[in-house]
Amino acid sequence: MRLNGPAAFLLLLLPFTAAAQTPSRLTLQEAEAIALRNHPQIQAVQHVVNYAKQQITETRSAYYPTVTANLTVSEANHLAQIGAGDLSVSRMYDRLGQGIVARQLITDSGRTASLVASSKLQAQAAGQDLQATRYDVLAQVNRAYFEVLHAQAVVKVATQTVEARRLLSNQVAELTKNQLKSQLDASFAEVNVSAARLLLLRAQSAVQQARAELGRAMGSDQPANYELADEPVPAALPVAADELVAQALGNRPELAGLRLSRDAAYKFADAEKDLSKPTVTAMAVAGLLPYINTAPNSPIPVEYEGIAANVSIPVFNGHLFSARREAANQRAQESDERLRGEQQRISRDVRVAWANATDAWQRLDVTAQFVRQAAMGVDLAQGRYDLGLSSIIELTQAQLNLTQAEIESLNAKYDYQARYAELQYTIGSLR
Repeated sequence: MRLNGPAAFLLLLLPFTAAAQTPSRLTLQEAEAIALRNHPQIQAVQHVVNYAKQQITETRSAYYPTVTANLTVSEANHLAQIGAGDLSVSRMYDRLGQGIVARQLITDSGRTASLVASSKLQAQAAGQDLQATRYDVLAQVNRAYFEVLHAQAVVKVATQTVEARRLLSNQVAELTKNQLKSQLDASFAEVNVSAARLLLLRAQSAVQQARAELGRAMGSDQPANYELADEPVPAALPVAADELVAQALGNRPELAGLRLSRDAAYKFADAEKDLSKPTVTAMAVAGLLPYINTAPNSPIPVEYEGIAANVSIPVFNGHLFSARREAANQRAQESDERLRGEQQRISRDVRVAWANATDAWQRLDVTAQFVRQAAMGVDLAQGRYDLGLSSIIELTQAQLNLTQAEIESLNAKYDYQARYAELQYTIGSLR
């Protein structure tokens, strides 16, 4: 058969179209890498880290001199003086002046040093918060990834169930047509096909939901339409959780961040305590007066310069400094209690995650035996039904048991993988 031009062109495009529709393969490690690059939670906390680093520079700026350039033009009535306001004897002249003012902190009795140390600790704490956010995202990816694999496996079981029950229904319908089986058998067989179809529809819907969740965990607004690679089942767990708890207390970035925040709070409390100590500053001025209108016989030099030092000693300010010092101490003690509470929460989470993972591990053997026994039951029930020794109810019940056993086996497998990943998260080993 001879094809015209457009038809031949479309025929040539068919292999490329089929390849374009084939979903790309994705491993768990690749999904984690995509999430770490794209997830908005990580990007948001990264900005917090950058902000905290700038706070160090901002606090440290007190060590450096401040230099200000000024240009002043004024006009006043002759020989006038300022008579109200702050104590001053400054005369007012028609003048044009320009100059530079430099100020330098000599010492504030250690307050700036404490503030800089507190800022550094806060920046390190923000870095630990970033690491904790990365772990949270990785935990979400693992959970969603195994949920997709689980849902896809259930779809496969449901599809096989539909095919097996449809085959039985067709056989029973043919036997019923030849009056070898009753209409009741045909009705039961058709009901089982409908039940399997409902199971398949629910499983397919679960796949779509799981793909949407995985896409969100990877930092995308689109579902993760990938062909996911299956992951090997992890090894067995330790027989006790105490070692895992100790590992978690040393590894979890949340605890490291809280420790740094606590240290930063105590450093800030030291800085607030130093408010009541003297502060010494130096100031220097220099400039030019290219024009000034003064009284006769009162010459003012065209150039000026000066230097001064000032010691500020707090005497009384309505208990402001003592209140700030006490407030900072209370904040520091609060951070101690928050750290202690987080340690207790993580210890509980590790023990709960270990118990859940252990339960899932034990269910692997039980469900595997369940599948073997259910498969044997289907074979026996099928043989008895073919020989006319049992009703279709016995056969359909055996098929139902097999479907339930296969789904329970899948639940145990992927639940153990998800629980194991959750346990790795709780002990701070999820990378």
